[in-house]
Amino acid sequence: MDFWVYFSASPLLWLIVTLSVFAFSMELNRRMGGSAFLHPVLLSLSIIIIFLLLTGTSYERYFEGAQFIHFLLGPATVALAVPLVDHAERIKRMWFPLFAAASIGAGVAVISVLLIGWLFELPHAVLMSLAPKSVTSPIAIGVAEKIGGYPSLAAGLVLVTGALGGSFAPWVFKLLGGLDDEVKGFAIGVTAHGMGTAYAFGISAKAGAFSGLAMGLTGVITAFLLPFSLEWLGFL
Repeated sequence: MDFWVYFSASPLLWLIVTLSVFAFSMELNRRMGGSAFLHPVLLSLSIIIIFLLLTGTSYERYFEGAQFIHFLLGPATVALAVPLVDHAERIKRMWFPLFAAASIGAGVAVISVLLIGWLFELPHAVLMSLAPKSVTSPIAIGVAEKIGGYPSLAAGLVLVTGALGGSFAPWVFKLLGGLDDEVKGFAIGVTAHGMGTAYAFGISAKAGAFSGLAMGLTGVITAFLLPFSLEWLGFL
């Protein structure tokens, strides 16, 4: 027991645990044929939560080791702009419909979740945590904190939204049929942010580029307009 107390205090342990659990989840998901119910991120999240509860480890101690991965989230998000260079001319020609689609998508995501939450009489703070669920985690956390939500809950909801979007997107695209890679990528970038973008790169580099663009546009639009919109609607 004394050995575990000493060993668990090492930040390196939790970094290794995080990477090992994710590698296991990826392999399990692959063996199960990419099942939507065994998405690597959600599976990893569940395993790590159970492990922390069983070992009595606080989140603060765990984060001492996992914060290196958290730090890489920012550079990884910025790096998504690199593929856009190859499609810069096409994006310039399509800037208005792309901006309009991102604005409408962001608006629908917010209004729909607020309406459903209001119908179920969810507490105000939970509604404010749900509102930015369709943008990438750093933006969602900042927006939730500003509008009176729970940043930690917002971060969790972002993960769930991204996992569901990436899992069910193949079925939706197959149902609609005949969609260009640009459309597929942009649609999933608007709705499922970074996790959706990871799936889009599996379709093609073009889909990934447009998904990254959609994620960035949706994040910026949500960050700037959501607080004002909520105040105008009477939620703030």
